[in-house]
Amino acid sequence: LTSCHMSMSFTLCLVLYLVKPGAFPGVVNCEGKRMLVLKWMAPIGVAFAVSLYTSNQAYMYCSVTFLQFMKEGNVIIAFLMSCAAGLQAMNRVRCAIIAWIIVGSSMAVSGEVNFVLIGFVFQLISQLAECSRAVMGEVVLSGGGLKLDPLSYTLFVAPTCLAVLIGGNMATWDPAIPGALAKWWPYLLPNALLAFVLNMLVATIIKEMSAVGFILAGVCKDIALVLFSAVVFAEVVTAHQCFGFMVALGGVFFWSFLKASPDSQAAMLAARLLRMPPESKMPNENTILLPQTSSTKV
Repeated sequence: LTSCHMSMSFTLCLVLYLVKPGAFPGVVNCEGKRMLVLKWMAPIGVAFAVSLYTSNQAYMYCSVTFLQFMKEGNVIIAFLMSCAAGLQAMNRVRCAIIAWIIVGSSMAVSGEVNFVLIGFVFQLISQLAECSRAVMGEVVLSGGGLKLDPLSYTLFVAPTCLAVLIGGNMATWDPAIPGALAKWWPYLLPNALLAFVLNMLVATIIKEMSAVGFILAGVCKDIALVLFSAVVFAEVVTAHQCFGFMVALGGVFFWSFLKASPDSQAAMLAARLLRMPPESKMPNENTILLPQTSSTKV
């Protein structure tokens, strides 16, 4: 399934590039930088492929609601990776919100009635790979010597991801796959088209916002999936899980609020409670680390 998605994304990008190459300014920026492109696209493609494969495997063992509860921790993973990459800055308020989200997510996950360890491991690997892909994508979309646009980014990522997925298909090939493909192609075709649109939207959100912003935007999807699964498919959701999910969502929404309104009364109150120095006194790249000494002549 994921190979079909990447094949469609790569094919449509190639067709669009042949029809209107001006829509791919990032390709022009990458002329003469083949090794730099490969340096970034190879790990992004691998991370993307691992994320897709392990995510689909997790659905075979765990319920949709449980997996959405786990995904609330993506905010923490993406933020810590962004800090390591120099894209975000850590402070006391953000540390407190991270702890808040961890507590809520832990409560939601620990309340699962039918816990399956292998599904939990698959989902954790998927989240690590997804956040790695998002952070690396932010680097190449906003800088990294490339400054790609969403279409160029998808054009480069799709074939590298597809190559990894083809290797996985060869290792786990099932003779029943061609027959199933012929039977279900009316459903697979629109599904693959939607996957292309989704890949474009993801790249656009990461470029215009950030990797952390992309993860936060997925919170609305998580809420919709949990509600839909509980109401339509009657999946079991305990009161303990609901409370933990609401706690985690509260932390995520408060994080979003602080990002949107850093000068609000709530932000200032949180900073005062945690005895955080004003922004003007926070160290940055222009901060003098050692006091200057003045020499006087006699």
